[in-house]
Amino acid sequence: MTGVAYYLSQHPSIITFRWSHTQSWGSTWSFLVTSIALYLALSSLLHLFLSLLVKRGRSVPLGPIPAFHSLLMSLISAVIFAGILLSAAAEIKETRWFWRRSKTPFQWLLCFPLGTRPSGRVFFWSYIFYLSRFLHMFRTIFIIFRTRKLTFFYLFNNSILTIMSFLWLEFSQSFQVLAILFTTLVYAAVYGYRFWTGIGLPSACFPFVLNCQILLLGCNLVCHVGVLTLHFMKGGCNGIGAWVLNSVLNGVILLLFLKFYVQSRRKDGKQAKLRETVKDKDL
Repeated sequence: MTGVAYYLSQHPSIITFRWSHTQSWGSTWSFLVTSIALYLALSSLLHLFLSLLVKRGRSVPLGPIPAFHSLLMSLISAVIFAGILLSAAAEIKETRWFWRRSKTPFQWLLCFPLGTRPSGRVFFWSYIFYLSRFLHMFRTIFIIFRTRKLTFFYLFNNSILTIMSFLWLEFSQSFQVLAILFTTLVYAAVYGYRFWTGIGLPSACFPFVLNCQILLLGCNLVCHVGVLTLHFMKGGCNGIGAWVLNSVLNGVILLLFLKFYVQSRRKDGKQAKLRETVKDKDL
């Protein structure tokens, strides 16, 4: 365990990390805008290309690639979760003497002191989380190949989450430690479940992925309220401007998700009624 803790929170590369436009790969605004534009364009072109060449209702076989991707993302998410958890604990232990009278460790997780710079342990793992967002985008390709469906919500959600993770680093935004902890914990479970079902093992008797997404959105909503409260009670939180934009984007994602959830429930209800009608006719 000591060796694991060293490589996840005490390694010199982690301790001395600094978010820099010249030293950190993918840290410029031009890279962010270009990568998001390419993601949207390639996804749309691939969807159009398959819609024209592949017969409706047929999927393109991908073999074990989606399952391998799910396993990889589950492991990466678990490592990020462990890394930022140990790093946050180390940062609190080393700097608590400085702000002991003004806030508690939980308040520090929600509200960084004014003047916080994007350097050190937690920002290293925030950077790794930002880079992992680009690996998440490959799932869009798998969905297009399998179902040939491409929804606005899916493209918007992936793009916005990547932009938000960039803003966390660029403006040393408060709340990002808890956001990454919640997100990576849920991702580790969700992608692990997708790997489980992807290799042919039985699925859960309830919508596992959907329930995890609802839980994540609920935790984020509660934390956003906590950040706003601490900002006015404790004299300000660092990166509050980026937090406001983050909150607006999270609100849009929440509304789109609720719309998608309601539509899917209605669709399931109609299919259930149709099955009951067919059964009655058969009887």
